[in-house]
Amino acid sequence: MSSQKTIFLLLVCGLLFGLGFYVYREFRTVGTRGLTVGAFLRNPSAQSGQIMRAGTRCENAPFLFPTDGLIGFLWDDSFRPGHRHAGIDIFAGTAPGVTPVYAVYPGYLTRQADWKSSLIVRIPNDPLQMGRQIWVYYTHLASPNGDSYIVPDFPPGTREKYIEAGTLLGYQGNYSGTPGAPVGVHLHISVVKDDGFGHFKNELDIENTYDPSPYFGIELNANRKPDGIPFCEQTQ
Repeated sequence: MSSQKTIFLLLVCGLLFGLGFYVYREFRTVGTRGLTVGAFLRNPSAQSGQIMRAGTRCENAPFLFPTDGLIGFLWDDSFRPGHRHAGIDIFAGTAPGVTPVYAVYPGYLTRQADWKSSLIVRIPNDPLQMGRQIWVYYTHLASPNGDSYIVPDFPPGTREKYIEAGTLLGYQGNYSGTPGAPVGVHLHISVVKDDGFGHFKNELDIENTYDPSPYFGIELNANRKPDGIPFCEQTQ
């Protein structure tokens, strides 16, 4: 009887632990990092020491940093119950259409015909796992009404155009996807999985993306960095 009670208590504890983890996963929010981002957007000069610079390479990582700005939100941050952020958000603290965005790695650029603010670059050989294909997605490169800040070299309908690392892609914007409902000026960038047939998966689902931390050589996973702003100064 005592043994049965022990087993029952262990099962209950396991269920409670699982429930607690689920609640944490589904309902946690960006917390103090969100407050820092808000303060930065109100007064960028007050947080200037945490601004990363375009072209920075952290710890010999394969990817260059794509733009000037504060890394505000991380991979697997959550803004609302059930939401999991599939990339990172980099905030310039400038007006829209001012801060340049550059390619992080060589690859083949596509801009679908209906994309106003987005680009995706195919990388045939993942620098962290040769032979695996990945994609890098860039978005919010447009004005509040959807006027594109992507450079003219990449008009709608561009497919598989080869670019080098450091190629100018466009400028940070605040287009949310809904005209007249802007977000803060920033770049959202993510590392997207291939579907195995040469196409990128749906970036909105975090399970279709990779943790960007090893690609940039800096901790960008919200599970390992629940608070604080990631930063590195190493440049090459």
